[in-house]
Amino acid sequence: MAGLMESTATVTGGQDEAATEIKSSSSSLEGSTDCSAKMEAPKMLAGGAKEAVEAATGPAEADEEQEEALQDRYQEKEDSRDDNGPEAQEAPDEAPAGSSEVKMSKGKVALIMLALCTIVTTALPTIAREFNTSQADYAWVGSAYLLGAASSTPSWGKVSDIFGRKPVLLAANVVFLIGSLLCGVSINIKMLVASRVVQGIGSGGLLTLVNICVSDLFSMRTRSMYFGIIGMVWAISGIIGPVIGGLMTQYTTWRWCFYINLPIDGVAFLIIFFFLELHTPTTPLLAGLRAIDWLGSLAVVGGTVMFLIGLEYGGESYPWSSPTVICLIVFGIVTWGIFILIQWKVSRYPVMPLWLFTQRSTLAAYGTVLIHGAIYTSGSFFLPLYFQAVLGETPLKSGILLFPNVIAVSIVSAVTGIFIRKTGLCLPPIWFGTTVLVLGTGLYINLPSHRSLVKVILYQLVAGMGIGPNFQAPIIALQSHIRPSDIATATASIAFCRNLASSISVVIGGVIIQNRLQSNILEIQHLLSPKTLNALQGVSAGASVHIIQALPPNEKQPVLDAYTKSLSTMWIFYTALAAIGFIVSLLLQKKKLNKEHEVTKTGLDAQERARKERLQMEKEAKSSRNKAV
Repeated sequence: MAGLMESTATVTGGQDEAATEIKSSSSSLEGSTDCSAKMEAPKMLAGGAKEAVEAATGPAEADEEQEEALQDRYQEKEDSRDDNGPEAQEAPDEAPAGSSEVKMSKGKVALIMLALCTIVTTALPTIAREFNTSQADYAWVGSAYLLGAASSTPSWGKVSDIFGRKPVLLAANVVFLIGSLLCGVSINIKMLVASRVVQGIGSGGLLTLVNICVSDLFSMRTRSMYFGIIGMVWAISGIIGPVIGGLMTQYTTWRWCFYINLPIDGVAFLIIFFFLELHTPTTPLLAGLRAIDWLGSLAVVGGTVMFLIGLEYGGESYPWSSPTVICLIVFGIVTWGIFILIQWKVSRYPVMPLWLFTQRSTLAAYGTVLIHGAIYTSGSFFLPLYFQAVLGETPLKSGILLFPNVIAVSIVSAVTGIFIRKTGLCLPPIWFGTTVLVLGTGLYINLPSHRSLVKVILYQLVAGMGIGPNFQAPIIALQSHIRPSDIATATASIAFCRNLASSISVVIGGVIIQNRLQSNILEIQHLLSPKTLNALQGVSAGASVHIIQALPPNEKQPVLDAYTKSLSTMWIFYTALAAIGFIVSLLLQKKKLNKEHEVTKTGLDAQERARKERLQMEKEAKSSRNKAV
């Protein structure tokens, strides 16, 4: 329901605020695209097979096979631990690892899934405005949410590994509720922006932990269906959210766009508290806090905050060439480099282990998600801009015009989950999605400067069919190539990648439109009055919406044509990016998805055991490589 706040602002704000509202609504959709990431154990090679592999495939592929061999050996040790009797079992607080899913009645599963889906719905970003403030300050209402969600996402997964899924999910829920309450009672714009950061931090945990919990509850094949359901619920909420938000603002107050989260998410909190049964270790608080990768968390949060603030400032508050923007972006990237060093050399329990990025298939899964997130966000951001700037629609009507896309996404997402469960194949949906996405994004290039509902609907349906499969299928593909003990960190890292791609995508698309628009305006300057030309020069593409709609007919059509050409140039870029995404997805390797399920163990004992076994296997692999040489 929280997505409804975006229309709240759009309805109450005038057309002079349209650009900011579209940006905020884009951020809302970005925040939700964070749901992602799972896994299963792969097949591997024993140590001495390295020479044969290298002879047949070359050093690079041999290294990849060696990595898979490490994981296979790890899985064999896990299996043998479960089969060797009482001596090999965990301490009493550990959950029994078995080959079947957590046993629950269908009613209980439905109740828990309802709560998890409710969390996804309420965690969508919200927009509201009441305060007399500058457009730049108001834009931060949406950006602050994304900043909190993106920067905090990597840490939630590892914290849940240490303290258990359920306590951390409930804690994230509380943070989100507190943030929503503070947003609702905000007395000025600064308080609202700060409260949105808190809300975003909670949302980052919720959206990540929902996927982690589903992975812990169900086998690889079964969880795909529930991922599809979550994706469908999220997409449907994207339909009704803006409409309800507009009605709520019209008949009550924008504050209810935040207050509404309290009862809805509160009920979900109670359901999870009483009914969700997952392994919860008895981790001592102080020991658990000491085990958290504070240095890594600080580095990734700091780097992300600086980088995203730099993107936010660029072209808006400051020129792209200003020292402020350059320093923020450069220092953000440098801090990420420091984060990588910390994960490699310092962290005992890293929030984003580097071994997640050592195989071709895992890298391909991350790459597919990055590009998918960038292109999906471009549609959710720039299609409303097209509807308002070119077609002259109101912000609320723009939300309604997105229905074809969202309907296609929701249906295909659900069907993808069912397909994977029935067949155990996750690569065909990924390849289908990336192929159709190239076609759908390419169709957007042909969007005209006049109203054509047939094209608007048809193009969105095609693009939505390409977007739908790859919300969750790449997560399944990723999980099939990593260890069960890495499930939470993989989920969090893939959500982080999606958030980051969304943020960068909006900036790149905006820069392309802005540059082309200014160039196109100069080409038709002889058709415009000095007043119109002066008004359009130097104004951002979004901020020019109300200017265009107020132009006289003899000037309006040439400007609309120039605007449409600028959007077409941008869609050419995204079509090329979609084609790259298709190529990247072809690098994914097939893994059979298992119907069997092992309950993931959490807690310090499980983390320490996994760390030691990893070190031992790496030592054996290094010894094997030395012998091969």
